[in-house]
Amino acid sequence: MSANSAAQNQIKQMLTMQDAMNTRVSDTWQENGYEWYRAIWVECAEMLDHHGWKWWKHQAIDIAQVQLELVDIFHFGLSLRLMTGETVASITDTLAAELSESSGEKDFKIALENLASAAVTNKSFDAIALADCMRLMNMDLDELFRQYVGKNTLNFFRQDHGYKEGTYIKVWHGEEDNEVLANLVNTLDASASDFQQQLYAALEAKYPA
Repeated sequence: MSANSAAQNQIKQMLTMQDAMNTRVSDTWQENGYEWYRAIWVECAEMLDHHGWKWWKHQAIDIAQVQLELVDIFHFGLSLRLMTGETVASITDTLAAELSESSGEKDFKIALENLASAAVTNKSFDAIALADCMRLMNMDLDELFRQYVGKNTLNFFRQDHGYKEGTYIKVWHGEEDNEVLANLVNTLDASASDFQQQLYAALEAKYPA
């Protein structure tokens, strides 16, 4: 499989998983008018805090947390693209091309502001700006895919275990579920065809209910 077709396969899988997750929350999600663009710029602001922007104090970049925020933004970006009414095949081709591009931006903060600006000004998802942010955080598409599948699976798990109703347990034996997830993802083979199913089963085994 060529690198391009591998990338398209990963993007197509993520689009399918995003549609399934959104449908799990609401069968009519595409008609509900959710402001996915707003979720993007809010996440951008949160991410900037993890990266650091204050010139009057020392701040260390929390790369793992920044990468996690990029994954969250990609969830919202996929949702925005699915809202356009284009086919999954067409969105896949467009995203594969955009995520392989670079604007040449070398300052992460500006790349992030470009991402936020598109969301605020045009209510759109700037995948090239996301690709810039990923590149500047040493994150390739394989890593995005691995972390995306992990977070998507956790989101499903949360919904299946009372997240919407407020009965979900977020701290598992002293660790937040995101931390449990990160440890489990590193023990499994992300290239396995049943990676998501293996991960869900592993979460089920760890859940303190």
